[in-house]
Amino acid sequence: MAILSSLRRRSVATSLAAVAGATAVGVCLTVGSASAGTLSGSLYRDPSSAVVRWVAANPGDSRTAVIRDKIASQPQARWFANFNPSTVQSEVSGYIGAANAAQQIPVLAVYEITNRDCGGASAGGAPDLNQYQTWVSNFARGLGNQTVIIILETDSLALLTCLSSAEINARNQAISTATRTIKSGNPNAKVYLDAGHSTWNSAGETANRLRAAGVQYADGFFSNVSNYNSTSNEANFGRAVISALNGMGLSGKRQVIDTSRNGGASGDWCGDDNSDRRIGQYPTTNTGDSNIDAYLWVKPPGEADGCRYTAGSFQPDLAYSLANGVPNPPTTAPPTTAPPTTAPPTTAPPTTAPPTTAPPTTAPPTTPPPTGNGCSASVAVNQWSGGFTASVTVTAGSAAINGWTTTITLPSGAAVTGVWSAQASGTSGTIRYTNVSYNGSVGAGQSTSFGFQGTGTGPGTSAICAAS
Repeated sequence: MAILSSLRRRSVATSLAAVAGATAVGVCLTVGSASAGTLSGSLYRDPSSAVVRWVAANPGDSRTAVIRDKIASQPQARWFANFNPSTVQSEVSGYIGAANAAQQIPVLAVYEITNRDCGGASAGGAPDLNQYQTWVSNFARGLGNQTVIIILETDSLALLTCLSSAEINARNQAISTATRTIKSGNPNAKVYLDAGHSTWNSAGETANRLRAAGVQYADGFFSNVSNYNSTSNEANFGRAVISALNGMGLSGKRQVIDTSRNGGASGDWCGDDNSDRRIGQYPTTNTGDSNIDAYLWVKPPGEADGCRYTAGSFQPDLAYSLANGVPNPPTTAPPTTAPPTTAPPTTAPPTTAPPTTAPPTTAPPTTPPPTGNGCSASVAVNQWSGGFTASVTVTAGSAAINGWTTTITLPSGAAVTGVWSAQASGTSGTIRYTNVSYNGSVGAGQSTSFGFQGTGTGPGTSAICAAS
């Protein structure tokens, strides 16, 4: 998946335009200390992201500890950038189901607009805007009904140089329609539109583009995706944009800021070729600023821009460079090595770190789960009217295992509609779930997880596990 290349090409000199835009709308460029924005809650950490898979596959690498503790431990956006109208609903539904089971807020970056990146290294997207709307409709059907954050089409409004006036109008209409489609699919979705960043277009111009693209239907805008501008500069820019929108009668809009790599120096935009970049503020919805809903890691740290490496590919040397020397995550956020909050198992606790995935949303059984050959499994079910999600924890016994199979029996009438981090033998009755390539090897006393969702009543809390 290629993610973003050309949006950083605007020089720092254009920051003068941003300041001019702010002055025109009469904004004082200072950072306030107001209360947090409209979002609250923990952000979802994807247990199968590229960085998590790399950490699991490279335990002996000298860079692993730094990358694990400071990047893989953190919630990041999942990008939806492949034109797959027939499968996007199930892909989204599986991801949302896992986040809901963890009772956390997922961040989804939609990057599918026709003629994205103006043909740059991240070119692609839907073949035309009609097919784009079909894709968006299918995407929206998978969003569920709990809070989700949607970063809608990075670059789509800040980068218009390759489009004619008619094409710009068509794009604006497509983004406006997409926003309303997503809101209709999930009224609790928080949708943010593209505002570029503080050293690109002026605040006044950015507000005009947001209005043309239907920001009145959205919750606000995002800025600094894949860039390096400081959080304070982005916050000041955001205040200027909000003031301009207020002057247009579009009040109540808020900002989210990408802080995935703005903790170091600025300058040349391409992160593949710079060693002075660092991750910025850790992701949180607790911003302390009423204008800012969240600081997010939209661009996954360690994923390339397309200069020295293929755009979107995970590169451990880039991740290590971003994280090396940076303070650890704040202690107010649960560290990845924290013990489970539920009752301990009846066997001795592991001597190594417990799993980095979220604990079950329901209490485990008070009696030990059935065990097979070398592993055990337990199930946490999140049930609602007509459906459920299930998060399954597989724990190795006293010896490491190199593969596992977990058998779970569904109640009569229940059916599985989506599975993540495992392969399933069927969709109803007794189902065998086997590991995928990145979670089959489990150290002694350690755990991994997978999940599934379905219709009807979810399974019980125990399962049978066998090591292969």
